[in-house]
Amino acid sequence: MTNTGPAGSGTLYIISAPSGAGKSSLLRALLETMGEDLVVSVSHTTRAPRPGEVDGADYHFVEGVIFEAMVSQGDFLEYARVFDNHYGTSRQAVVDRLATGVDVILEIDWQGARVVRELLPAAVSIFILPPSLEALQQRLQERGQDAAEVIARRMRDAVSEMSHFDEYDYLVINDVFETALEELAVIMRCGQLRLAPQQRRQSALLADLLVSAG
Repeated sequence: MTNTGPAGSGTLYIISAPSGAGKSSLLRALLETMGEDLVVSVSHTTRAPRPGEVDGADYHFVEGVIFEAMVSQGDFLEYARVFDNHYGTSRQAVVDRLATGVDVILEIDWQGARVVRELLPAAVSIFILPPSLEALQQRLQERGQDAAEVIARRMRDAVSEMSHFDEYDYLVINDVFETALEELAVIMRCGQLRLAPQQRRQSALLADLLVSAG
């Protein structure tokens, strides 16, 4: 696992999963576990907010014309159309957060992940799978947000999405929530214990130890 930039920069994580695999719930819990050294990049989208979603926190909800203008200006690191809506990752927002030494997570599909890996090959990618197709369908139905025909389409698209799991560095199965959360945290902790991040976080201690040793 390597950093996306020079010593002092954060690590970029790409996390993908089919709709209903529990990615959002896992990431909310992961942020509580990891603290301030890890953030999720807030994407722009043209879709309407779902119940409980907050503009600027869950997504930046924008009109289609604004999204198209951002595309033409080259504002996105990646963007894609998913379920008749558009999603995009702000290039500058990601670069700025990484420069502060904070690790950044991108919640994007396999197409966006492929684009980002080409631009930032040192990014670390993780794919989250459900334990079965039956469990995936049940989770989609229990959300109570989509009509039957929408769920059926999401299931078809999920199979297509999951076929790209082997393009990622890590694979996490979200069967038991607590286990999947622990596995994600282990991946992040390993990255934070690499030399460059530790040099940044422990600079005072290292300086003191070296002075004492001298």
